[in-house]
Amino acid sequence: MNNLAVLIDADNIPVKYIEEMMQEITKYGNPTIKRIYGDWTKPHLTKWKNVLLENAITPVQQYAYTVGKNATDSAMIIDAMDLLYSGKVNGFCLVSSDSDFTRLATRLREAGMQVIGIGEKKTPKPFIVACDKFIYLEILKPKSEKSSTAAGAENSNVDKITDNEIKLIASSIDDLSDDDGWAFLGDVGSLLQKKQPNFDSRNYGFAKLTPLIQSTGKFDLEQREGSNTRYKLIYVKNKEVGRRKAKTTKK
Repeated sequence: MNNLAVLIDADNIPVKYIEEMMQEITKYGNPTIKRIYGDWTKPHLTKWKNVLLENAITPVQQYAYTVGKNATDSAMIIDAMDLLYSGKVNGFCLVSSDSDFTRLATRLREAGMQVIGIGEKKTPKPFIVACDKFIYLEILKPKSEKSSTAAGAENSNVDKITDNEIKLIASSIDDLSDDDGWAFLGDVGSLLQKKQPNFDSRNYGFAKLTPLIQSTGKFDLEQREGSNTRYKLIYVKNKEVGRRKAKTTKK
């Protein structure tokens, strides 16, 4: 499992997501280093102070020496480069909605590091695509929001699947399919992530990729026995491929 350095920009991340965010990060590696950056003399960071100890996150003080300049960004970038050359981690989780970290994410990936970005949906696209994977905070619902949704409240954070997403899935299946048009769903998911780092079935209200694909009605799914595993493997095919082959057979 990867050892991850988790670096959090306190000025750009709401504290209410902290518990769910830390749980999400453990899916991708072991967060051995956890630091959060900000000017802790400022009153707007008071809520963060209350949760740092229970989540074992080390606060890093960075005074805003100049008005209009983001000293927090500079401190995070310097620490990230120090950690890169320390050899203590092989992956980074950059938690911010600020595009100023785009070059940092790119540089870390150039060095062979896995880079996971976490931020709000307002995050500029350049930072998103600079990461291997980007996770929107809005899909990591705090407990208060989860209970409201369960009680019947509408979840405004869920996006609708558009033709763009369907075309992305279809093209990824085509890229990986065999002669009969079938592709292993696990490979399709990995390719979708490479093509669009912020692609996540949870953005559209689905816990997994399989029900998301089923909901569109545009794809066929098939379960097969795995040769070296007791689990069944799921394969997917564009329905249009089946129609084209059927027409060819009739001729």
